[in-house]
Amino acid sequence: MRAGAFLYPWDVDGDPAAPGLLAGLGLAQITLAAAYHSTRALTPRHPAHRIVTAEHAAVLHPPDPGRWAGRALRPYPAGDWARGDAYGRAAEALAAAGLEVHSWVVLAHNSRLGAEHPETSVVNAQGDRYPWAPCVARPDVRALLVDLAAEAAVRPGAAGTELESCGWYGLAHLHAHDKTAGIALGEREQLLMSLCFCPSCRTGYGDEGADPDELAAAVRTALEPVWTGRGPAGGLGALEAPALAWRARTARGFQEAAVAAVRAAAPPGFRVLLHADPDPYHCGADAGTDPAHVLGLADGVVARPPKLAAFAKHARPGTVLAANLPIVAGMGGAPGRLARDAGHAREAGATELRLYHAGLASDADLDAVRTALSQRVRRASRGAAGAP
Repeated sequence: MRAGAFLYPWDVDGDPAAPGLLAGLGLAQITLAAAYHSTRALTPRHPAHRIVTAEHAAVLHPPDPGRWAGRALRPYPAGDWARGDAYGRAAEALAAAGLEVHSWVVLAHNSRLGAEHPETSVVNAQGDRYPWAPCVARPDVRALLVDLAAEAAVRPGAAGTELESCGWYGLAHLHAHDKTAGIALGEREQLLMSLCFCPSCRTGYGDEGADPDELAAAVRTALEPVWTGRGPAGGLGALEAPALAWRARTARGFQEAAVAAVRAAAPPGFRVLLHADPDPYHCGADAGTDPAHVLGLADGVVARPPKLAAFAKHARPGTVLAANLPIVAGMGGAPGRLARDAGHAREAGATELRLYHAGLASDADLDAVRTALSQRVRRASRGAAGAP
């Protein structure tokens, strides 16, 4: 089963040994960040640094001035953490080592955009803004993100792209020094806390037959038992169906536009995957989708193994179902169980693996990955030869 790993340009740029090390793991592909949100990342092997602080969401390549001239909303170039065409330099070095490079593009997740243009952010039923979460219902936000998808995805030499946060983002974010875990919020509570009430969404709810003021009040009422400790969130009554219909319609439209823009800019054979969840109302990096719809739109998805079975039911010949497996032990991954986890992912329908994250992993983590991938190659070779 084909295996790829996620990587940041700064994991490779300036480190001549990195491409060979990665190629020696047994990987076929690197999914390399071309547009990414703010982060603080460890670089355990780089000869020049140990910590990279990406201060804000940015493109990790030079943005096209002709595309963005005169536009109020535009992507931010990176600072010292990825000067110039860091993506291009890393991609060239990885390709020279025999690794196929696909771009990794984060869309609806941008704290700086929300700070500088607060009107672009999701607004919850209480009136709180989420500056990290651009509202994909706003025409200006959608125009920004669709053009960003096309530009950041189709980089020179890229064989495909993986679009993250291609849908609704909401409360769950792990914001800087996040302190929101005092009350446990399940999937339904996360959804209710993520319903947006910006002007575009208020109009959208109205178009679906729901009064936005009544809906906001219903959301606040439904969440009250959570804050007082009396139980889980309640329902929204007759307002729930139109609210969810607006959310699903908006997400689908955004996904259709983003994929169409990438395909229009890409050469033949360019592969487009979405980081996805089979719950159409899910918010976050793995955007909520209708599995049948998204697999008719894109070439496949990247998803957590427990979610793959829902997509596998709608797979066609050639559909890519990539299992996202964590391999960084310090972040909760289990590289020593990679061979077993890959087998379980295959049983759930996976056709490929994505390992998160080769640049953040320790040497010991990478040794475990190398061993697991070589074992799978040996088993596949014996099976092809008819060996017992």
